[in-house]
Amino acid sequence: MKITLLSLALFGLCTTVMAQKIDNSTITTLDLDRYLGHWYEIARYDHSFERDLVGCKTEYSMRDDGKIKVVNSGYLKTLDGPYKESTGKARAKKNGTPGQLQVSFFGPFYADYYILDLAPDYSYSVVGSSSPKYLWILSRTPQLTTATKDKILRNLRQRGYDTTKLIWVKQK
Repeated sequence: MKITLLSLALFGLCTTVMAQKIDNSTITTLDLDRYLGHWYEIARYDHSFERDLVGCKTEYSMRDDGKIKVVNSGYLKTLDGPYKESTGKARAKKNGTPGQLQVSFFGPFYADYYILDLAPDYSYSVVGSSSPKYLWILSRTPQLTTATKDKILRNLRQRGYDTTKLIWVKQK
């Protein structure tokens, strides 16, 4: 009986680990000047720091020290709800990979910001991290065409992301 329970527990652990395997490879070239600017959040995985926010946007601009200023904003629960804003900074990851940045909203603590996909015309971006727990779809416009959305979702499923967990963000 103990062996059966142990086997089941190990199978469950292996299944969980295998389910977490994703391809989080990043883009290989990035024109940072083109990437800067205004982005609408189209979809995201749920996480505590954006929970219940709608109308989410982010703005990237260069700082005098060479880092990137990051301003995330949104409205609590409804598009007419209380406005929330958080300012942070980003920098290139020390490994020099163009699609790998790090972002910080809490002092010296940085989290991975991986650009997984980027439209050739920089009209949309898909962002993840080294962890399968984070995923965002960003766009220069408040909505994506159905064809673009389908293409992004297909690509994410091929990479191993669970697209059923995406929260589609209401935009103005």
